Amino acid sequence: MHFALLIDTETLAAHLGERGWRTFDCRHDLARPDWGETEYAKGHIPGASFAHLDRDLSAPKDGRNGRHPLPAAQAFLAWLGRQGLKPANQVVAYDGAGGAMASRLWWMLRWAGHRAAAVLDGGLAKWTAEKRPLDANLPRHAPTDYTARQEDSMRVDAAYVAARIGKPGVTLLDARAPARYRGESEPIDPVAGHIPGALNRFNGENLGPDGRFKSAQALRAEFETLLGARAPREVVHYCGSGVAACHNQLAMEIAGLASSRVYPGSWSEWVADQKRPQAKGAK
Repeated sequence: MHFALLIDTETLAAHLGERGWRTFDCRHDLARPDWGETEYAKGHIPGASFAHLDRDLSAPKDGRNGRHPLPAAQAFLAWLGRQGLKPANQVVAYDGAGGAMASRLWWMLRWAGHRAAAVLDGGLAKWTAEKRPLDANLPRHAPTDYTARQEDSMRVDAAYVAARIGKPGVTLLDARAPARYRGESEPIDPVAGHIPGALNRFNGENLGPDGRFKSAQALRAEFETLLGARAPREVVHYCGSGVAACHNQLAMEIAGLASSRVYPGSWSEWVADQKRPQAKGAK
């Protein structure tokens, strides 16, 4: 059985060390880029490799492509090969808690055509609360020549978004906190606000009080209330830099609302060109 959305701690624990299963630690702190790797070295789920958001899951920044630019597909596939990943492997991605960082790897694996990829529900916080094992051993895997069929239909670019603002058939969904969406505060990017016409769905709303994803039924009800009659295929997720957007897409997939897409460049890329329109307020 392959897991393609979420996996719980009990199931992962039962498969630790099993051939064909790969775990990736995606912990990251935007304000302290080295924090995740430092914490990983102190202790991680046994057998887990580390995926650094800036170094491994992003391309170099050039001032125009946002804070976490999506790497070229071949660059990402080459990284997967250096990790020794095989197309048949079951991947489990986790981070410190809610899954936003892990969702970035999950989404990129799907973009690369690797469907057997899941996010650990509750992340390392739940794993450690249950007193499950950690170790500091660094796994070694023989490199592979990883190949997969890229699924570019999962993403859109800035030109696609710009050409469809105010037109039917596309609904932008902003995953940032409401104050950032409304333009009342902006702690990271140089410009506050949102892409005109976007709706707001803070990705933190995907989680319950226990830090796990809400049930599929609850998520579906919430997204359908927000989106109305809009088809999931019309939805394009974005956030500040293309990370939390993946969390919202994962939540929609859990809800059975499949085929939404992600704008990886997101707000940080959008505002790098001041000619692109911007909006503030609740709409």
